[in-house]
Amino acid sequence: MRPTTQLPLRAVSRTISMLIHTRPLHATTYKAASVASVLGTGPPPEPPTPAVRNMNERIERRRKQSELLKQAKVIRNAKDGKTTALQKRFWKEVSVQEVDGALQIHLDTRPLRHPKTKEVIRLPLSKPNLAFAIALEWDTMTSSLQATKQHFIPLTSLACRALDIEKDDASSAPGAATIRNDITTSVLRYLDTDSLLCWAPPAGEYDLRNDAGESLRDVQKRTTDEIVSFMTTHVWPGIRLEPVLDGHAIMPRKQDEGVREVVQGWVSGLSPWEMAGLERAVLAGKSLVAAARFITEWSEGPVRKPNLSGHVQFGVEEAAKTVSLEVDWQVTQWGEVEDTHDVNNEDVRRQLGSVVLLVSGTGKHA
Repeated sequence: MRPTTQLPLRAVSRTISMLIHTRPLHATTYKAASVASVLGTGPPPEPPTPAVRNMNERIERRRKQSELLKQAKVIRNAKDGKTTALQKRFWKEVSVQEVDGALQIHLDTRPLRHPKTKEVIRLPLSKPNLAFAIALEWDTMTSSLQATKQHFIPLTSLACRALDIEKDDASSAPGAATIRNDITTSVLRYLDTDSLLCWAPPAGEYDLRNDAGESLRDVQKRTTDEIVSFMTTHVWPGIRLEPVLDGHAIMPRKQDEGVREVVQGWVSGLSPWEMAGLERAVLAGKSLVAAARFITEWSEGPVRKPNLSGHVQFGVEEAAKTVSLEVDWQVTQWGEVEDTHDVNNEDVRRQLGSVVLLVSGTGKHA
């Protein structure tokens, strides 16, 4: 029998062996985590500078993307080996002709018709620019299928909207002029949330300012005062337009009593062409005041009030910048999102340009 004193000796030798062969993973000292929050001081960092790209390069890139999409569509449609009649356009020439005291767009010998009522589209003789623009719209199409899509015929759709209002006004049926009433009700809703009357809070110490030392609120107030002064002097005399969002308010406030009635009466008295143009301009800029100023600048009717105070002409560029003040300010501060801000800028100008073609004219009716 082994003596009992050998068991503790074996345990001691095994412990010493483990300590000898133990190696540390790192030699750095332990450091406790800091739970104190990091508090930034001073102004925020400068915004990132967007890459400067040539406009021609951007247009060329989008053209290539469009061509690739067209090729993919052709390949997809050609899988069954059949071609439909809609893949080709049935007309060769597009022309504008004067027929029975009105302008008509002809596809070869066929007059252009309303897509819903199938009536011939007849434009006033005082609107040759609109007629030729619609003709160009149809001349650039490559297939009849494109004519069935609204985004390929924006001017045609806008002109048909005006013709629908004109036909509805002339109707003797009970409840006539429903389109005019619906448009009036729709655009008046923007008076309580007008983008021109929504101002930013007063600038803080670190808020962005332009080269003239103006804050966003200062620019908004200066721009709004010019337009509101013109409208309340020459178009809506006797009323006072107040900002619907001012300071740190959350809910917009309504205008004073009587303001809505005056504006509603003016909108209701517009011609069908001016009514359709006002609707398009309001939807494009989310501002009834700016849209009304735009209509009074370009209309060929009696509502036209251009340059009465010697101010700069309120054109497409001026109107687009007016309704995009806050967006442009944010782009200046934080940079432009490609294929978002630039696309929206061009779309606003495209829609306002279509309004100019719709409401303007020579002023000489048949």
